[in-house]
Order: sequence, then C-alpha cells, then structure tokens
Amino acid sequence: MAACRGARLPWVLVENAHVAPEPTAEAESAPLARGVAGAWIPLLVAGAGIGVGVLLHLRDPHVEGSYGICPLYALAGIYCPGCGGMRAVHNLTEGHIIDSLHSSLLAIPLVLAFVLWVGDWTVRAWRGEPMRLPAISRTTMWVFLGLLALYTVLRNTPWGTWLTPV
Repeated sequence: MAACRGARLPWVLVENAHVAPEPTAEAESAPLARGVAGAWIPLLVAGAGIGVGVLLHLRDPHVEGSYGICPLYALAGIYCPGCGGMRAVHNLTEGHIIDSLHSSLLAIPLVLAFVLWVGDWTVRAWRGEPMRLPAISRTTMWVFLGLLALYTVLRNTPWGTWLTPV
C-alpha cells in the first residue's frame, strides 16, 4: 500500500482532461433557421411517428408472432408496462378507443404526449425558436414511477386481470 501512495492514477489526473471551449457571444446569439429549414428535423420525427402508426395499422400486432414476443414475458412470464402498447396503437388507429385502453392504459396518454411535443417542437422550429424539452418536477417523476410500478404489479396479479393486454 505504501508503494501506491505516490502513484498517480490516470482517472484522477485533471490537468490532462479535455475541457470544451466556452461558447462565444456570437455562437449563443446566432439565430436559428426559420421555416422549413428550421423545422425539417421535427417534421422528420413526426413523419417517423406517422409511419409507425401506419405500420401498426396495416400489420396487426394481435396476430401472434407478427412482431415477435416481449422478452420479459418470454423469460419471466410477466407483463411489463409496455406490453400491449403496439396492440393499443393498432386499436387506436382503427378507432377502437375502449379496446385500446384495454390493451394498454399507457398508450393513449403517451401517443397524445408525443403528438403535443412534436407539434410544439415543429411550431417553435418554424419560428426559429429553440426546442423546449418536457420537464417535470422530482415529485411528479417519483409519483409517476410509483404508479408505473403499481400498474406493473397489479396487471400481473389475479386482481388485475382487467389490465392484461388482449
């Protein structure tokens, strides 16, 4: 141990660490592109979301093996919080809202949140404003994670059979 006392460990050395340069005033105040030039990335993300919706509408996930199986369900035999999500989106694209909720309670709020976020991102990018990331408080995050854990446990018990994906 005495021989290591004078040794310098490579992950402790700070003088050799690379530090990113400070942004200049011109870089911070540079205007973002406006119109289609500024909104092409959010429009691409929106197109990908629409493509996923079309794919799930055309290729029915209710058919066994059409998209593979959930690894957690295959290994442990339990439903994860995402199980039934693709079936719920398929039901949603066909207009069957109750069936969508029965497949997964999380699908409709997540699809709605995605649509609102991408819509806000597109409008802000079109105006030349920076993207606004969704933010939640620490308390909200822990409440959400707790409810997600409760949902996962409940849908795998005899009392939560109404929450299992169909």
